[in-house]
Amino acid sequence: QVQLVESGGGLVQPGESLRLSCAASGSIFSINFMGWYRQAPGKQRELVAAIVSGGITNYGNPVKGRFTISRDNAKNTVYLQMDSLKPEDTAVYYCNAVVASTTRPLSPAVYWGQGTQVTVSS
Repeated sequence: QVQLVESGGGLVQPGESLRLSCAASGSIFSINFMGWYRQAPGKQRELVAAIVSGGITNYGNPVKGRFTISRDNAKNTVYLQMDSLKPEDTAVYYCNAVVASTTRPLSPAVYWGQGTQVTVSS
C-alpha cells in the first residue's frame, strides 16, 4: 500500500508565501507523476501543478508565474512553493501521485492525500 501525507497549509495574508509538502511512503517501486490539485467551496477540483519523471512541469493558468512545483526523488516528496498568494487561492489542496508499487510494478495506481487547507485572507 502507498500513502501520501501532506503538510504546510495554513492561514496567510495576501501577498505572502506558503510551501506545501507531500511525502509518499509504502511499497513504492516507482512514481511516474506527482501533482497538486485544489478545491474551493462550491467549485470543481482543479489542477494546480504537476511534475513528471524527468522534471517536466505543468501549471494551471491561475497560478503560472506565482507557484513552483519541485520534487525530491530520493525522498519521494513533492513540494509546492506558493508566492504572491491571493484570496482566490483559498482552497483545500490535495496531493496526487501515480505510483507503481513493489507488488504490482507494471500496474501504476492513482493515490490521493487527505488534503490540507490553505486560506488567504487579510
